[in-house]
Amino acid sequence: MNTEAQSLIDFLQKSPVNFLAVDTVRQQLEACGYKRICPADTTPQVKPGDKVYFTKNDSAIFAMHIGELPMPEQGFHLICAHSDSPTFRIKPNAEMVMQGGMVKINTEVYGGAILSTWFDRPLSIAGRVILRTEDIMHPESRLLHIQRPLLTIPNLAIHFNRQVNDGVKLSKQKDMLPILGIFNGNEEIAENGGLIRTLISKELCVKADDIIDYDLYLYDTTSGCTFGFDNEFISAGRLDDLSMVHAGLTALLADTETVPLHTKVLAVFDNEETGSATKQGAGSPFFTTMLQRIILAQGYAMDDFYRSVEHSFMISADNAHGWHPNYSEKYDPTNHPVLGGGPVIKFNAAQKYASDASSASIFQQICESAGVPCQRFVNHSDNAGGSTLGNILTGSLPISGVDMGNPMLAMHSVRETASVFDHVACIKAFTEFYKI
Repeated sequence: MNTEAQSLIDFLQKSPVNFLAVDTVRQQLEACGYKRICPADTTPQVKPGDKVYFTKNDSAIFAMHIGELPMPEQGFHLICAHSDSPTFRIKPNAEMVMQGGMVKINTEVYGGAILSTWFDRPLSIAGRVILRTEDIMHPESRLLHIQRPLLTIPNLAIHFNRQVNDGVKLSKQKDMLPILGIFNGNEEIAENGGLIRTLISKELCVKADDIIDYDLYLYDTTSGCTFGFDNEFISAGRLDDLSMVHAGLTALLADTETVPLHTKVLAVFDNEETGSATKQGAGSPFFTTMLQRIILAQGYAMDDFYRSVEHSFMISADNAHGWHPNYSEKYDPTNHPVLGGGPVIKFNAAQKYASDASSASIFQQICESAGVPCQRFVNHSDNAGGSTLGNILTGSLPISGVDMGNPMLAMHSVRETASVFDHVACIKAFTEFYKI
């Protein structure tokens, strides 16, 4: 298997939800010498060559490799992506004991999932758990990643729904609830407060009484893989947008010893799938504020921060819709990127994307310098498209930039399809961007 494809699949396997994705990024950063900055502490002074990172809410992470050139004079090179993907969040008081003791779990949909793709799959649970401490204002946060199949969302047999292949409207509250097990009156489970709390208690080796709350989500336990005549495709969950996180991180860590000319920045936001309007999302002033603090800590003035922004460039990396051979009528007749054709610049007349002719020309030349092809995507004019990080982030950080991504099929399915070639090409383009 291609090395970059295998690395991506391994990254996805370790990153079933946003919290675990950020922790995986953190581990790789620290292994390469990056030091954590705590936003609650006084911002330390940094100098050329320093490598630092900071987090927000355990679900967003931001890394910087300080360059030789002064940021007020030459700016910084920013790649941003997001850690979240469509899934199901487990609600509080989630267990519903049905006839025969069968327990189903009450969930709510997170993001714009293709619901039908979640049926009849081996699912499990991951996220974070909040534990009781002696300090009420500072409870302990622990990651949870149960790495075995636990649940499934069973389909209704065709014998009870003969129209199932004609299209069925699904109820998120009725049809999409997974089954977890059969409760037979076990005293230990009853004392712990149910199956979920018992699972958490055993997995984290904590007392059930110390579990205060949790942010837990479902994920498909089936590993990603390559397929196709020459293994040219990647099939996996969460390619949107963890493949871009992986590409950005790989490029950032390609050279950690040489002091770069421009300051290299990787920003991985959360909650893009639900609008980015959270403290850890691209709509928050947090990232902009931390950039300001780091620049001011170097002895510069606030005016120097604004000058830094004017000299900077952003690549907003979120995947694009690849041309689907069964639905060609859904695509723009002259701007429909194909899998295997290289990274895609995304345009929108309503400014849902940050790209314009100027920023697109810069990214195209980056691709040319890296020796990779570049494509363009525009929505079919009768179909409204979505937005992404670029135009949201520029609401608090007025930086020039381009919205791009790799072409993919079945976006927001539980398993998406992308091209091995495109992922390799994207890493090359990002690496080139960080070098120039």
